[in-house]
Amino acid sequence: MNWRIFVAFRYLTRRSQERFISIVSLISILGVIVGVAALIVVISIMTGFDIEIKDKIIGTYSHMILLREGGIADERAAEERLSRNPHVVASAPFMDEQVFLKYEDAITGVMVRGLDEKKEPAVSNVGAYVNKGVLEFGDEGAILGGELLKELGARKGDSITLVSPQTRKQKKFTIVDTFTSGRYDYDANLLFISLDKAQELFNTDSVSGIGMKLDNEFNTRSIKRELQKEFRYPFMVRSWMDLDKNLVKALALEKKIMFIILALIIMVACFNIASSLIMQVLEKTKDIGILRAIGAKAGDVMAIFIFLGFTIGALGALFGSAIGVLIAKNINTIASFVEGITGFELFPSDIYYLNDIPVRIVRADVIAIIGFSLLLTVLASLYPAWKASRLDPVEAIRYE
Repeated sequence: MNWRIFVAFRYLTRRSQERFISIVSLISILGVIVGVAALIVVISIMTGFDIEIKDKIIGTYSHMILLREGGIADERAAEERLSRNPHVVASAPFMDEQVFLKYEDAITGVMVRGLDEKKEPAVSNVGAYVNKGVLEFGDEGAILGGELLKELGARKGDSITLVSPQTRKQKKFTIVDTFTSGRYDYDANLLFISLDKAQELFNTDSVSGIGMKLDNEFNTRSIKRELQKEFRYPFMVRSWMDLDKNLVKALALEKKIMFIILALIIMVACFNIASSLIMQVLEKTKDIGILRAIGAKAGDVMAIFIFLGFTIGALGALFGSAIGVLIAKNINTIASFVEGITGFELFPSDIYYLNDIPVRIVRADVIAIIGFSLLLTVLASLYPAWKASRLDPVEAIRYE
């Protein structure tokens, strides 16, 4: 073992003459542990939110949609043109309109989506969200969001009436199934009917748009530009990112801000590391003088205290990352336990639009957090280490 590392370990493990210095060192390690654990938990949750929301948007809609002001009258010709693009894997027409839903004495406003039950499963995950796993409407059938069904107090097999505010036309449907997308705003405000029945209800032969599945859902910008050049105005091309643009941007911004805020915890711990090392330098003045007198260079002394600070940070990062990953993996169990004790709902689905706290632990994020904390601890050690290396060995020994 290098003698510099040996001396640093001796300083770390040997009981200090001043008990206060040992307490400050312990607090420094605990500070790094709390900071690293908090960062891993929060970043994992934010990453989970990001991925979950994107999955829900992509699953309920499609990768990209083609729209036209006033509707698309000849969807078959439009689909034929879309199929020529090598990035478009499949397409399916749809209708989106607002209607009034009447059930017994209740009336509520909802969004109705007319779907082609044969083509739609190729461009979205709607079929997988349906309870029986298949998108089938039958004759005059409607598939309601699970939360909407609860709100109405209805059951499968019940009859509902949809009223179009544009055409003043109304049509009866039977609830044949429910779907659960995992997003509260979809499940509480959306219902599906067949495309031809939607066209009858709205008295039209056109469709609202055409959904597309792409070969790469994250390569939307270039494909969007290609399709927009192909179709031009009054056609509009929208990707899944455009549909909830503000939400996607907000999640990305929130993740960055939370990282900065929680990084302050580690920075405070690093100030504690710096102060404890300064006190160590003052306490070990005689030892430093002796080391210098027997031939240790200024760089050797500096290396000892930098390694000492690095070790304190490494211990904090090691235990903090282990605790953070453990908490992140069991966050829903912990949340349920706290809710059971307090009676307070920590993660209301009607606010966050998700049924459970989404968590995604990304190895690169954990490594980046550990690396960031180690870098801060090394930086915090530089000034105390420099002060120790500048001590005059004669002066250091003379007054001891």
